[in-house]
Amino acid sequence: MGDSPCKNPPTEKATGHMFGRSEAMMTAVPDGSVGDLAGVVRAKTRIRQAAGMAFPWPLDERTELVRQGEQLRLHGENGLLRRPTPHSARPRLLPAMPLALLTVGLLVGMFTPYAVRPDAFLASAMVSAATLLRLWGTVLVGAGGCAVFVGLMVGFDALRDVTAYCELATLAATAAFAVFFNRLLGRRTHQLLQVRSVAEAAQLAVLRPVPRHLGPVSLDSMYVAAAAEARIGGDLYEAIRTTHGVRLIIGDVRGKGLLAVQAAASLLGAFREAVHEAADLPHLACRLETSMSRHTSQYPQTAASDAAECFITALLVEIPDSEPVVRTVTCGHPPPLLLHCGEVRELQPADPSPPLNLGMLVSDGYHVDLAPFHPGDQLLLYTDGVTEARDRSGAFYPLAERIRSWSSEAPHQMLDRLHRDLIAYSGGKIVDDVAALVARRGVCPATPAREDAERTVL
Repeated sequence: MGDSPCKNPPTEKATGHMFGRSEAMMTAVPDGSVGDLAGVVRAKTRIRQAAGMAFPWPLDERTELVRQGEQLRLHGENGLLRRPTPHSARPRLLPAMPLALLTVGLLVGMFTPYAVRPDAFLASAMVSAATLLRLWGTVLVGAGGCAVFVGLMVGFDALRDVTAYCELATLAATAAFAVFFNRLLGRRTHQLLQVRSVAEAAQLAVLRPVPRHLGPVSLDSMYVAAAAEARIGGDLYEAIRTTHGVRLIIGDVRGKGLLAVQAAASLLGAFREAVHEAADLPHLACRLETSMSRHTSQYPQTAASDAAECFITALLVEIPDSEPVVRTVTCGHPPPLLLHCGEVRELQPADPSPPLNLGMLVSDGYHVDLAPFHPGDQLLLYTDGVTEARDRSGAFYPLAERIRSWSSEAPHQMLDRLHRDLIAYSGGKIVDDVAALVARRGVCPATPAREDAERTVL
């Protein structure tokens, strides 16, 4: 198709957003209005439940949180947050380690000479309980270890052995240290989970779930956060129906943290405002470029400023209601995948544009690519976190190959399969945020001319 006639981006209202503090930060929504506080609280509750705030065995939650990061799934109209299915049963068995060490210590004390002491096994049981069990479990293991040692002293008639009493005192001190360490670790884990829940709630306020249906198009979305500690990413997507058809955007902000979330919120706010007014995708891209330029101009233009160097890869999509086609404008983003009759085709742009906020590099306007999009076809939009997931050998995730066998699935089922397959392929170690959006074309509504023709036939 043709290029945009506008080389200089049109003007628009400033859409920069600055998050406030505490709850104000999480109740601010990208279009500048104030969000529903109760809704955010409910979202935070779902996040904390998904993160396992009340963990019966701390190991599962601490191991998943500290080693792998929180991996949550956001999709559909209800905004469900899901944790991945555990890929290994090993964490379920680890809480039994303290009891196993106590048993080994008891057997060593009973069936070996008195000179062979079980202190090492009993102390190891106490220390491992501090990291694997809750407080009451740690106390019971500590008391059990001391009781086992006292029982062995009685059995070997060593109640007058000074060395044995010294070893018992050492075990008691180890048990007390284990209880203290367990409390300290529990408090730090609780604080970290609170920070993570606030970060996820902020991201949820920015990244609202898309509707399941917009006109003839069925939609579903997926978001998997792999942020370390409280750092959250800048992946974004949105779907809005306009008089020109259904328009979609998916993007990825450079960097992480609050600056990335602010940039994503600014871009989504600009998209929601301009998507109804822009005559075509190139004009929409110009509006978004202008908005991002204004957003970053609020920050000092220094070489060390991450905000000044912020850019967003984006893909704009338009699906007309009455035409079996799809139009795309690519701004440095991975190309979408078109699924048609069991075949997967990558829609490579003929003339890709640079990412948003690098508009000074656009000399000939934004180019629109056109592809057929018939009823039953599906379009998969994704961020580079999908294709950059690696297995243990370091091989990248073969998205086109994997998605081919799911091409007949509904959008919701396809994303469920993709989510589980990504977790299994990477061994649960998603190193970058993952966002995906699937659009499925339904039956095109009849145009007035087509309706007249049908009436004439009847």
